[in-house]
Amino acid sequence: MTTRIFLADDHVMFREALCNLLRTHATMDVVGQTGDGSQVAPMCGTLVPDIVCMDIHMPGLDGIEATRQLRQQCPHTKVIALSAYTEARYVMDMLQAGANGYVTKAEASDALLHAIRVVQEGRTYLCPDVAGAVAQAFAGAASAPPDERKPAAVLSTREQQVAHGVAQGKTSCQIASELFIAPSTVDVHRRNIMRKLKLRNVAELTRYVITQPSTQQ
Repeated sequence: MTTRIFLADDHVMFREALCNLLRTHATMDVVGQTGDGSQVAPMCGTLVPDIVCMDIHMPGLDGIEATRQLRQQCPHTKVIALSAYTEARYVMDMLQAGANGYVTKAEASDALLHAIRVVQEGRTYLCPDVAGAVAQAFAGAASAPPDERKPAAVLSTREQQVAHGVAQGKTSCQIASELFIAPSTVDVHRRNIMRKLKLRNVAELTRYVITQPSTQQ
């Protein structure tokens, strides 16, 4: 099955390099591209890609707002942020806007294809360059006064551990191995977490964990 990819980046040479990378794989098809953020949602509304690789700083409209517009207009299209920025605030802004993954341009040649596979499976992907920054943001935000962050008391300690693992893009088997429990038990916890928090998918759970750092281990 072919994956339809749309590229949104104002650097023409970088887009061309991505096209060459993606077109080496028979299952990847670049269906469109633009360097103007304001054109992303309208073009994707016509082309209906499976995944949009989205830069953050673009003329017309930045990638954060373009992601919000795109998710409203094309809710089934997934977004992978593709940026030179490694700071946690950019990662959080993109995830809160609706992105399903974040890859730095420095890691694009190695990580993008894997990120595409991960988000297609309904998981969230954070490349190694930003995973550490996000972990530090967890720790810093968790030290804030209790009245400045929402408690995650609705989740048990084990559910918080599972939620944290899911937010890092880990599979049920990987989480089970780390927590010394069965994968089926992890799946039960995942369903309970989604029900308690009224979330619809893994991307929403990841955004919840990042914005509500009291869910960390």
